[in-house]
Amino acid sequence: MKLRRKLLVVAAVAIAGSAAALVPMTASSAAAACAPAWSASAVYVGGNQASQSGHNYTAKWWTQNESPATHSGQWDVWADNGTCGGGTTPPPTDPPPTSGTKMASAPYIYPGWGNPPAPSTVVNATGIRSFTMAFVLASNGCNPAWDGEGGLTGGVHASTISAIRAAGADVIPSISGWQGNKLGPNCATADALAGAYQKVIDAFGLRAIDVDIENTDEFENTAVQDRILNALKIVKQRNSSVKTILTFGTTPSGPSYYGTRLVQQAKALGANIDIFTQMPFDFGGGSDMYGSTVGASEGLKNLLKSTFGYNDAQAYSHMGISGMNGLSDQQELTTTDTWTRIRDYARNNGFARFTFWAVNRDRGCAGGGVVSNCSGIAQSDWAFTKISAGF
Repeated sequence: MKLRRKLLVVAAVAIAGSAAALVPMTASSAAAACAPAWSASAVYVGGNQASQSGHNYTAKWWTQNESPATHSGQWDVWADNGTCGGGTTPPPTDPPPTSGTKMASAPYIYPGWGNPPAPSTVVNATGIRSFTMAFVLASNGCNPAWDGEGGLTGGVHASTISAIRAAGADVIPSISGWQGNKLGPNCATADALAGAYQKVIDAFGLRAIDVDIENTDEFENTAVQDRILNALKIVKQRNSSVKTILTFGTTPSGPSYYGTRLVQQAKALGANIDIFTQMPFDFGGGSDMYGSTVGASEGLKNLLKSTFGYNDAQAYSHMGISGMNGLSDQQELTTTDTWTRIRDYARNNGFARFTFWAVNRDRGCAGGGVVSNCSGIAQSDWAFTKISAGF
C-alpha cells in the first residue's frame, strides 16, 4: 500500500495447521426436508446450506466452526430458514475446487502503525469477521518476518492474531506491500519462495494468503512476477484448500501492462490463483471514485474472461477490490456513501474479496489530511469496516 510508504517515513517506523477442505452443502429438493447436517470441521461459503436442531440455515459468507443455532442473528453468519423435517444426508467427501469462492470482507489492520485498535473493539462494533494483516517481509535473506524484523511469532503481530481469533474473527497475512525488503526479490527460486510462504501458513494455521505485489522490485520486475506465480503454484499444490490472493495496482480502466502480464502469466504458468484483487486508488481517479472503481473492475473482468475463458459470473468470482477509505495519497475522496455503493456493486456481482486500507484509519478527522490513524474526513469510528461487514 502506497500510504504505508509515506506515513511510515513520517512516523519514523523502521522497515528494514491444517487447512480444512471445503465441503459443499446443497439445498434439499423439498422445503420440508433438512439440508445435510452442519459439521464443525467443514468450511461453508455464502449460499451453502446446512441443518441443525431441526432448522435449515444458509451461510451468508465464509465460516467454519460457528454453530448455526448460535450464530444466526441479523448480523451473524447464518440465516435461519425455518424448521425442517425428515432425515439428513451426509456431506459429500470430495471437495470442490476452491477457486473463486467468496470470502468474508477482510479490511487491513497494521499492528505497527497508526494507533492500532483492539480487534475485539472493532469486531464487537461492526460484526466484521476477518482482517488482512500487514506486512510480512524478508529478514536475513529468504526468511519471512513481520515488517522484516524479529520473525513471525512472539511479537505484536502474533499477539494481534491471537486477539483477532479470540474475538471470533480470522486473519489473512499480507505479504510484501509497497516498500521494504521483500521475499520475492530475496528468495532466489520459486521453491525457496514457496518455502517462505509455507512458514507463514504453518505458523498460524492459515486458510488464505495475500501477496500484495507492488512497485518496481516485484510488480514491474517480470522475473520476480514469475517467481511469485510459480511459488504460489507450489503453495496451492501443497495446500489445496488454502486460498491464494494476488493484490496489485490498477488504472481507472483496468489492469496496466504489468497487471495484464500478471494475469496472463498466471494462466500460462498454471499458477491456479484463486483471487485477483485490484487497488483502485492512487491512480488519478479524480472525483468519481465509484465510477473509477467500477471501470477498473470491469477492465479486470474482461481480462479474466479473455485469458481464462470465463463468463461474467465466473470472472467476478475470481475478483476482489481493495480500496482506501476517506482520502487517498493523491487526495482522491471515498466517502462512506461511495464505499457503500462500491460494496453493493461488488456484492451484487459476486466478487470474491472486499477489503480496504485500513482499519487503523477508520476514524474521523475532517480536514486531517492523509494520516495514519484517521481517514481525513468526517465519519463515525469504524464506519467503513461496518459497511464492509455487509459484503
